[in-house]
Amino acid sequence: MMKLWNQEAAQWRLELSMDGEALSLRMGDAPRQMTVALGKREDLNCEILRQAAAKAVKSVRDLGGESAVLDAAPALEALGEEGLAALALGAELAGYRQPDWKQAHKEQKPFTLYVAGAPEGEKAVQEAAVLAKAVCFARDLTNCPANRLTPEIMAQRVTEAAKALGLETQIVDEKEARALGMEAFLAVGESSGNPPRLIIVRYKGGQEGARPIVLVGKGVTFDSGGYSLKQAAGMKGMNSDMAGGAAVSGAILALAENKVPVNVTAVIPAVENRISPVSFLPSDVIGSMSGKTIQIGSTDAEGRLILADAVTYAIQKENAAKVVDIATLTGAMARMFGHVTTGYLSNCDAFSAQLEAAAVKSGEKFWRLPTFPEYRKMIDSPVADLYNTSDGAGAIAAGLFVGAFAGDTPWIHLDIAGTSSTSAPHKEYQAKGATGVGVTTLYELCKSMEG
Repeated sequence: MMKLWNQEAAQWRLELSMDGEALSLRMGDAPRQMTVALGKREDLNCEILRQAAAKAVKSVRDLGGESAVLDAAPALEALGEEGLAALALGAELAGYRQPDWKQAHKEQKPFTLYVAGAPEGEKAVQEAAVLAKAVCFARDLTNCPANRLTPEIMAQRVTEAAKALGLETQIVDEKEARALGMEAFLAVGESSGNPPRLIIVRYKGGQEGARPIVLVGKGVTFDSGGYSLKQAAGMKGMNSDMAGGAAVSGAILALAENKVPVNVTAVIPAVENRISPVSFLPSDVIGSMSGKTIQIGSTDAEGRLILADAVTYAIQKENAAKVVDIATLTGAMARMFGHVTTGYLSNCDAFSAQLEAAAVKSGEKFWRLPTFPEYRKMIDSPVADLYNTSDGAGAIAAGLFVGAFAGDTPWIHLDIAGTSSTSAPHKEYQAKGATGVGVTTLYELCKSMEG
């Protein structure tokens, strides 16, 4: 918890300094004092403040502290209310801890951070606190074991959180999906004894009748690879293959709780990809809600199949003005950019510029990939409209496969295969496991479209 006033009873005094390069710790008379160096004044930005606040809070907590006063005046003079929001977000996320199911569960003690020298910015702090809660919600979902987050359970958790904020929700089951012609979605989802669910959440905070931006999030709650079975090592962590669905859930919840004046819909195709007597097979030719046919090269390229129908649903049924899909889609993207950068594709330069402006505010890193016609030819099939694998450029080909279902609607595809989780956090406000990547950028992107 972060508060905007000095509290002399705090155990620690924190200072943000711009005249050093190392974290220094001074122990003395109460309050004990810690200095977190920010580097050169001219290099200061909100991301540095987010990381500094998180590092300070983590350091004090590791030493047993439960409260601290932060003197942030020099930094906040430079960055103002945006800097204050960055401090709040970093401090809030620093306290995240993975859910566990231990018999002797130990509750984490609350920590309070008081800020001295802050401008009037209670609204910015409250907005950041809501955003941090949304990131943690996405992390919690992504960190769940597969038996604790089946498609049905994911639908329940997301809709319960949405209904608590007064949002419209809808769950499309397998019978309704079949009536809609969602054969690609069902080809994957019906491979499991846990039935698929298409989760829809609608936030109508903007002008009445204005078409929404639709956020589509991949929700594969476990991916075995199907008959194109993954190796044992590759199957580890596949409970997190629904991080895209978690990200759009967090983003729409934050937009609603902060009452951002924009219309946004979240569409999450939630499935398990398993092996069963009715599972789809390599060489199958299946249909889709759009009418396009798809030849299956690999049942482990399932994410693009469920996204194809979800994007079609977003355009045909939700009347999307713009579509963003976000997915842990390809190992190729993770190999290309590691755990630092999210690669993306788009059919619209103006929409891409809006995404990159949002990323500047969120501090997350994105890199646009090319969509030349030569790449599109890689997913041509001799017997169907599309092939769900390619002989090369796997991350680009996968994204273009999804883009084929967006048509002329402004569209962005975010592949978070490398950035959705980490075993060695590279940012101070991250923790081992799910990062919640995408929540803050999607929030800022939608916020920039207020009206």
